[in-house]
This record gives sequence, structure tokens and C-alpha cells, in this order.
Amino acid sequence: MPKINGNEIRPGNVLEHNDALWTAVKVDHVKPGKGGAFAQVELRNLRNGSKLNERFRSADKVERVRLEQKDQQFLYESDGMLVFMNTETYEQVELPSEILGDRRPFLQDGMTIVVEFHEEEALNATLPQKVICKVVETEPVVKGQTAANSFKPAVLDNGVKVMVPPFVGQDEDIVVNTETMEYTERA
Repeated sequence: MPKINGNEIRPGNVLEHNDALWTAVKVDHVKPGKGGAFAQVELRNLRNGSKLNERFRSADKVERVRLEQKDQQFLYESDGMLVFMNTETYEQVELPSEILGDRRPFLQDGMTIVVEFHEEEALNATLPQKVICKVVETEPVVKGQTAANSFKPAVLDNGVKVMVPPFVGQDEDIVVNTETMEYTERA
């Protein structure tokens, strides 16, 4: 496993720290007036979801873990567990639905997502960056309302509320960015 310096940690890196696997959620590089610089890192445990704030000096060595990424197809959800299937080997994997957090509503039946593995153990899942959703409720289109930054609220078919441009009407398909949870374009 490659070791990296404490100041090389970036958000999204998976680290082995205190005999556990952690993902770096937020990294702040701090240069105090007195003493050496350090990285203030917010870590999330990949196995149980607990959080930890840790300081790493540039001289500290941290074990960086590379996760194997495999495309998996979403089958169904039962008892708070999401069931995915490898489309080549037909092996099934279960992950807790909390792993997707507030992005869970964007997961659709049959959707192919990336599941990250560490030594055959499924640890994380990431949705495609863009997902097509249908607008089920929004204000009607008003002709002539084309102000540059005017957005209106809309409810999608999965229950998520997003802000859309004034020209988007009810029953239209739109593309939503799952990372920012914002409208991107018409589908």
C-alpha cells in the first residue's frame, strides 16, 4: 500500500488509520502563525459511518488504500439494505441504504452504479453524476419571464425538491446532477 504525507490528503481519499478504513470528507490546510502547518481532516468510517476529526502534519505518513471499483446493477431494497448485482458474474451484494444519504431517492430500479470494494468487501456506492427525473409539480410557465437568475421550485417524481428555470413545465423530463442535487438541463 502506498504511504502519503499528511499534507497530500485530498477529499475522497480512502485512508487506513487506527486499523480502520476512512474516507476523507473535508480537508482544511492550516498554517498557524506559530508552529508547523497541518491538515485538519474530517474522516468518515467506511464500515460504520462514524466521523472523526484528525490533524496530520506534513511529516506524518498515512496509508492510502485503493478501492476496486465495479459496475453493479441495482435490484431492490429490503429492510434498509440495497441489493446490487454484478452483471457479469450475477453475484449479489448488500449495502445499507444510509450509504447514499440524501441522494437515495435518485437510485432507480435497474440503474447501474459504481460499488467500491476492499478485498471482496463492498464498502461504498456512488450514483451516476447525472440522472433523468420527471417534474411532477411546479408553477406554470409564464411567457416573457426570462430574467437571467430567476428559478422556481419543482417537485420531482422521486419526491426531491429542486430549483428549475422558469421555462421548465410540469411532466417534463430534466437532468439532475446527483452530486450538487441541482437542475442541469432538459432531458
